Amino acid sequence: MTFWGTLAGGLVGTVVLTSSLQLAQSLGLTRMDLPLLLGTIFSTDRDRANVLGYAIHFANGLGFALLYAFVFFAVGSAGWLFGAGLGIVHALFAGGALINVLLPAVHPRMGTVYTDAEEAPILEPPGFMLRNYGPYSALANVVAHVVYGAIVGGFAGGFDLY
Repeated sequence: MTFWGTLAGGLVGTVVLTSSLQLAQSLGLTRMDLPLLLGTIFSTDRDRANVLGYAIHFANGLGFALLYAFVFFAVGSAGWLFGAGLGIVHALFAGGALINVLLPAVHPRMGTVYTDAEEAPILEPPGFMLRNYGPYSALANVVAHVVYGAIVGGFAGGFDLY
């Protein structure tokens, strides 16, 4: 189990997670665009928001890999399966609490359930289990995060199964 392996896994996992969510969006499975959601917190310019959003998303990916590392070291084990299990928890936390509850509360350009007709938000709120971004958004989010967790766990554990 290595710290640097966990960070490397976080980098690779974030590339795979981001790419898989972009693929899901391209296939019409979801309208969710995490980099855009994050970037529009800081900029109304769509191009600038995308660049900022990708930077924030990759920083978050490395930050979550560090959280995974703490769990791996606390338990004394890391591997693909354990990482995938943490990925499920991560997906439920990210999709249920962070994106659904916290993001609309702090995002200056996202509508809320209290937004009225006189306001014109840039982004619609995600809704319960990301439902407002398409019926398969939650599934795409969970699958992408499970794969992320498996990659981080695999790198951290030296590619051990458990």
